[in-house]
Amino acid sequence: MSENIGRFHQRAGHMAFTFTANVATLPVIGLFGFFTVKHLIADYMLQSASMVAGKDARRQWLLPLTLHAAIHAGGTFLLVIAVQPALWWLAPLDFAVHAAIDRTKSMVGGYGAWRPEESRFWRLHGADQAAHHVTHFAYVLVLAGAIA
Repeated sequence: MSENIGRFHQRAGHMAFTFTANVATLPVIGLFGFFTVKHLIADYMLQSASMVAGKDARRQWLLPLTLHAAIHAGGTFLLVIAVQPALWWLAPLDFAVHAAIDRTKSMVGGYGAWRPEESRFWRLHGADQAAHHVTHFAYVLVLAGAIA
């Protein structure tokens, strides 16, 4: 037995979102699984080598980063529309957050200067992936609360 993690409601003409302490486990597990697959596809199957190199560049990084973040946002949009269309705004949020995480990784990693042969490269890669997964988990909690 569990409660919703949150509910949308109208208050004084504005949309508000309130949280409770509990959420059903099964939707969380299922949604996190879908977000993990979305991330795998967007980050490792649909990201071209030119996107990887381009988003790490010191100059002319905006287009490759934008394309990469748009792929992620598109996947998030498809998931959200299937589950709770009113939460469509999670897709542009994912675009912005994903782009910010990846650009931060590029800047910290010396704009691609850190190489896979170095342990610091893998520590940074792990931190980047963890940040994306924590972001997805937050989206999952919002979605799970909205569908309960």
